[in-house]
Amino acid sequence: MIKKNEGVDRMVVALICFIIAVLAAFIGSLVGLGGGIILIPLLLLSSQYVIGFEWVSPQSVVAMSLVVMVFTGISSVLSYAKQKQVDFYAGSIFLAGSIPGSMIGAWLNQYVNMDGFYLYFGLLIIVISFIMSLRKKASKLRRNVDILEPGARSFELKGEVYIYKLSFISAISIALFVGMLSGLFGIGGGAIMVPVMMLLFGFPAHLAAATSMFMIIFVSFMGSITHIYLGNVVWEYVLFFIPGAWIGGKLGAKVNHLLSNNVLELLLKVMLILVGIRMIMQGIG
Repeated sequence: MIKKNEGVDRMVVALICFIIAVLAAFIGSLVGLGGGIILIPLLLLSSQYVIGFEWVSPQSVVAMSLVVMVFTGISSVLSYAKQKQVDFYAGSIFLAGSIPGSMIGAWLNQYVNMDGFYLYFGLLIIVISFIMSLRKKASKLRRNVDILEPGARSFELKGEVYIYKLSFISAISIALFVGMLSGLFGIGGGAIMVPVMMLLFGFPAHLAAATSMFMIIFVSFMGSITHIYLGNVVWEYVLFFIPGAWIGGKLGAKVNHLLSNNVLELLLKVMLILVGIRMIMQGIG
C-alpha cells in the first residue's frame, strides 16, 4: 500500500513538473526571458505546499532550471530562425562573455543556503520586474546608428532594415555579469539582456528577444554542465521537464510572432513583484 501511494505521489509530482515547465517556457519564450525566472519560484512554492517536492534546494532548483532552459532555448530558436529573427553573429559576441560567466555563477551557487537564496532571488526578480519596464521605453529611446559608424550592423526584419552598433568590450563585459547571474540563480538572463541590447546597442525589440533566446541555449548548457559535475541535477524529474519546456518554448515563439505582448508583460511584472516580496519575506522570516 505504501509503495502504491509513493507511486501516485511521484506521478502527481511528475505531472506538476510538466505543467510548470510548459508555463515557464511559454512565458519565457514569449517575452525573451528564458523561463527560469518563472520556473524557479513555482518550484520553490511547490516544495512548500506539495508532497514529493522535498528534493528542492537552491542547488537542485537552479540546476533543473538551467537544464530546462537549454531545451526551451532550442525550441524557441528553431521557430525564431524560421522567421529570420535571430542575429547569430551578435549573439556569438555576447556569448564570449556570458558562457564563462555562467560557469562561474554555477560554481558560486554551491555556497548559497535556502534562506539566502529566497532573499537574494526575491530581490533579483523585483529588480528584473523594473528592468522590464525599460523595454517599452527602450523601443522609443532606441538610439539611431549610422551604418558608417565602427561596429555598425544592419539586419532586415519583417521587410524593414534596422541598424545597430556592437561594442565588443561593452558587450562581453555586460554579458559576463549577466552570465554569472544565470549560473548563480538559474535565470536565462534575457530579462536583463533584452533591455540592454535595445538601449545600449540599438536592437529592435523582436530581434533582441530572439537573439537573447539563442544566447540562452549556450549559457544554460554550460551552467548545466557545471551543475551536473557538482551533482545538483535531480535526474528523476528531468524527463518530465524537458518535453514541457519544448512545447512551451515553441508555443511562446509562435505567439510572440503573432501578438503584441504588452498586457502579458504588465501582468508578469506585477506577478514578479508579488512573488519577489513573498520570497524576501520567506528569506528573512
